[in-house]
Amino acid sequence: MKQIDSEKELDRLKLYKLLETIYSNNTTEEINFLSNQLLQILDNFSEKSSYEEISDEDRWNQSHSVLITYADSIYKNGEPTLITLRDLLSNHFGSLSKVVHILPFLKSTSDGGFAVSSYDSLEEKFGGWNDLKSISKNHVLMADLVLNHVSSSHQWVQQFIKSQEPGISNVFSPEQNLDWSNVVRPRSSSLFSQINTENGPKQVWTTFGPDQIDLNWQNPKMTLEFLNLIISYLSNGIKWLRLDAVGFIWKESGTTCLHLPKAHSIVKILRILLNNLLGDGVLITETNVPQKENLSYLITEDEAHMAYNFPLPPLLLEAIITSRADILNLWISDWPKLPFDTTLFNFTASHDGVGLRALEGLMNEQRIKGLLINCEKRGGLVSHRRLSNGEDKPYELNISWWSAMEDSSRDSNRFQFERFILTQLLVMALKGVPAFYLPALLASENDIKSFSMTGQRRDLNREKFKSDNLVSVLNNPESNANKNIKYLRNAMDIRSKLEQFHPSSEMECLSKGRSDIVVIKRGKGPKSVFAIHNMTENKINYQLNDYDLPEIIDNDFNMKDFLASTKYNWKNISLDPFQVIWLGSLMK
Repeated sequence: MKQIDSEKELDRLKLYKLLETIYSNNTTEEINFLSNQLLQILDNFSEKSSYEEISDEDRWNQSHSVLITYADSIYKNGEPTLITLRDLLSNHFGSLSKVVHILPFLKSTSDGGFAVSSYDSLEEKFGGWNDLKSISKNHVLMADLVLNHVSSSHQWVQQFIKSQEPGISNVFSPEQNLDWSNVVRPRSSSLFSQINTENGPKQVWTTFGPDQIDLNWQNPKMTLEFLNLIISYLSNGIKWLRLDAVGFIWKESGTTCLHLPKAHSIVKILRILLNNLLGDGVLITETNVPQKENLSYLITEDEAHMAYNFPLPPLLLEAIITSRADILNLWISDWPKLPFDTTLFNFTASHDGVGLRALEGLMNEQRIKGLLINCEKRGGLVSHRRLSNGEDKPYELNISWWSAMEDSSRDSNRFQFERFILTQLLVMALKGVPAFYLPALLASENDIKSFSMTGQRRDLNREKFKSDNLVSVLNNPESNANKNIKYLRNAMDIRSKLEQFHPSSEMECLSKGRSDIVVIKRGKGPKSVFAIHNMTENKINYQLNDYDLPEIIDNDFNMKDFLASTKYNWKNISLDPFQVIWLGSLMK
């Protein structure tokens, strides 16, 4: 159904009101000019003619999962890495890669692509726009909008050095005598970095480090710049947009400079622009902060479609390492109620470390300290951020998820596979869209070699794989990578057929108050599915207790595990160490 004219008119009215709110210090003429330019770009985009209103059931369903990878995670000599990646996806990953998140692929100078030096072209070794677009033929493509900063080598910064526009207006270089004492930092590096310009030394804002120069969103034309980038993305097959570090984009003196109202308003503008360009586009916010702040981009219903579920990785990691799931159960039991057309992006491993800010208010300092120690014993490192009082506080854990699954005994591989599979299956069981990190699926251990070469702690979890060697590993049925992918592909195939796992399907935690087991009920009534996870290295006997059971039970062995097709008696469910079952009714 075509979007009716009144809806388009309402969108445009909202857009104008938001521009007025954000840029209240600008003249009416300037806002009119900006609004007209934005609308002209929207009208000129060819995809507009095929715009259709769709519901969230069409935007995502239980078959959607996201595979997270760098453009050059897999490489072959003499071949663009995007082509190598495309072929690997087609041959090995199946239902684990319905959506593929290709981490920053534009030209950059550092931070794994997040210090973008050009919006026009890709890194040469990755290939070209057409190579990227070719992946979209069989997969939904997801990409990053790095809104907060650019590389110190970007042309805007070079123009700033020469006192030229648009660099002067696009780089954020505020007055030093303003009050920046309350700024919330994600790093321990200096908030400001000095740049020598033709007019003398200038201090520029650097949230994430000296090679990442913050952009000035107080310049209204910044919206135009990123709309043009969005259109480049959409024109090359990208439909899902990850808003990197979006909470930091708006700065005001005397504030925390994090999640300010005008940052939220900019997300609302991006939502309007994307909705007008693409019917099934998805906007995803990435904010490594406490849960309430993270969810603030969803609850208004007119900002993001999806948000990264940052409490999940550290809570699950602590639970699986210690076999103590009490906090995890409590957290799942208090799952947030979100607007109908939004959901959560559920993940364990990612290209970044395991964020710790999301644990604020959920886990006490003693348990957090124990988590840090346990990860350090498994070869992990701890990165810090600087507080306003000058103290450094742990910000993230840097460790490969596979290495984190090691056993604390002399046999480090004891139950490593079982722990890993459990964590990924739990991600599949939760309400939302599951995501998997390529190196984790490939059983990548801590990449000590890369870390020793770069000194970047996140490189412990960013291993690159030579294609020929990897294919041999994937074809070896005894390899951990083969076992991981085979098991999880099968699980994702099964999940895709069970409507109970739809992101909008009901969810209830039946194990609140327990530490040894996590039981998640999906759906309602006789067709409910019970995802049961043994979080310990011991055998457990469990009796299912749920108000829907009378409708389900008509004989002793009346339930089956969808993952293994084994029949079960609901009164005595025996679980091996770290075993997971998806229990459902045998009723026809």
